[in-house]
Amino acid sequence: MRWTLLIEPVGRPGWHNMAVDQALLDLAAGEGHAFLRIYRWKPFCLSFGRNEPALKRYDRAAIEQRGLDTVRRPTGGRAVWHAEELTYAVAAPISTFGSLPQTYQQIHEALAAALRALDFPAALAPAPGRGSALDAGACFASPAGGEVMLAGKKVVGSAQLREGGAFVQHGSILLSGSQQLVTDVTLGAPPPDGSVALSTVRGGPVEFAEVASAVSEAARGWPGEWDEKESNPAAVQEAIQRHAERFHSDDWTWRR
Repeated sequence: MRWTLLIEPVGRPGWHNMAVDQALLDLAAGEGHAFLRIYRWKPFCLSFGRNEPALKRYDRAAIEQRGLDTVRRPTGGRAVWHAEELTYAVAAPISTFGSLPQTYQQIHEALAAALRALDFPAALAPAPGRGSALDAGACFASPAGGEVMLAGKKVVGSAQLREGGAFVQHGSILLSGSQQLVTDVTLGAPPPDGSVALSTVRGGPVEFAEVASAVSEAARGWPGEWDEKESNPAAVQEAIQRHAERFHSDDWTWRR
């Protein structure tokens, strides 16, 4: 197994980021490649899960009045406000880690190890007695089991998609700020923000570069060899073009 490490410190719009992650899934499925991508968002963006009832759950008029960028992810889960964070994406053949729960846990174990290397007391949340409903609020509202936790709150929120013998799992590591914006644009009575940022726990700033370095180092425990690249390979760029229109479309973002 050969892994490609893509670290992108310059932020991209939501539609572009989701097109890239879908493109990596395509390459993992079609060519057996494996990728770890670490990236940011510019402008900040509100993302919805693939099957989330966004029109029912969130105030579209308020979102548009605020001029917020929005996108619907190819993966499931619930809404995330992508702002002062590091986002990771892992795309690889399913055989790399095994079942969906096994993949989810092994990736989160590496993320927790990365945070512990930076002196954060990260641990994985235990599985609750029952899962959260899809319309239960923000991705960071409550742990569903296996998420990376700090001070009893979620510091990483993730989602996964499996297609064609491969998977993509991506998620947010909160550097600073909060998920309060999701609460602000939620219709009805949303649950409280259950997130915590690394800067809050540290009591000082946490830089993208230091977390990116720790995550990429922890991931080297996965089976295979690694290449480091500063930009996307040509094959990824070609795949992005196939998906750009969908993720850039309001018809996709607000399809339900």
